[in-house]
Amino acid sequence: MVTSMTGFGRGEASSGAHHVSVELRSVNNRFLEIALRLPRSLALRENDCKDIIRRTIARGKINGIVVLDSGTTDPAALRINPQTAKAYFQLLSGLKKSLKLRESIRLEHLLHFSEILEQEEEPAADDALWGLVKTALEAAVADLQTMRRNEGRELESDFRTRLALLDERLSEVERLSKEQVPRERERIKERIRQILDAEHVDEGRLELEIALLADRLDVTEECVRFRSHNKFFLEALGGSDSPGRRLNFLIQEINREANTIGSKSNAQEIAHIVVGIKEELEKIREQLQNIE
Repeated sequence: MVTSMTGFGRGEASSGAHHVSVELRSVNNRFLEIALRLPRSLALRENDCKDIIRRTIARGKINGIVVLDSGTTDPAALRINPQTAKAYFQLLSGLKKSLKLRESIRLEHLLHFSEILEQEEEPAADDALWGLVKTALEAAVADLQTMRRNEGRELESDFRTRLALLDERLSEVERLSKEQVPRERERIKERIRQILDAEHVDEGRLELEIALLADRLDVTEECVRFRSHNKFFLEALGGSDSPGRRLNFLIQEINREANTIGSKSNAQEIAHIVVGIKEELEKIREQLQNIE
């Protein structure tokens, strides 16, 4: 199954006064890269959260945020740092003296410096709270995967349409190539007869050279390999594993055969078709960068 690497997922879980929400965003990446923003009470659970994501997702850059709402705001969670307050008071006193100011230093002046107020350390989350986080995270991963798979189905449909078009164009190349070879043989024969005295031409040698040249013009082998890669590409689309890397390799091989066909044939019609084939291959290659 084709899965896109871009998507968004959200999950929530609640119990009593606690509510947990998780948001995940995924974009293209060569490997799996996970970056999470967690409350300090969940800092020790970061690797556990990443393991939950890794069980489902193989590639992509995942950015996630976990928000914990306990339903209350505890003012006791803030405290004064007296050493920092004294340092700022001395700094302001020195400034007042140097500028010869008469205004007294008040508490409101000190409170402009945010470093004076500190956040109390949050206790580590207990097992019950971790259970809520796990539930919300698993729901977010499932939601993300649903979106990634939906987009993947759209991409797969586009790939199949383009591959069918490539197959049609390749059939046209094969038809034109078969018509080109005998015409080229006669053209070369006539050209050689015009250059050399007909009485001194070695017909056997001439036929051999023409046969070798015709073989160089024949693109049957390349067309067979082209279709073989197309077949494997379609099989990989329907596979169960993440096919992104395999599909990228196959599209490179298909492009290689297209280049060879273009270089072997000197027919303008075939060259024009090959340009169209390579344009379609480039569109597929760009889309493949988004496949897991």
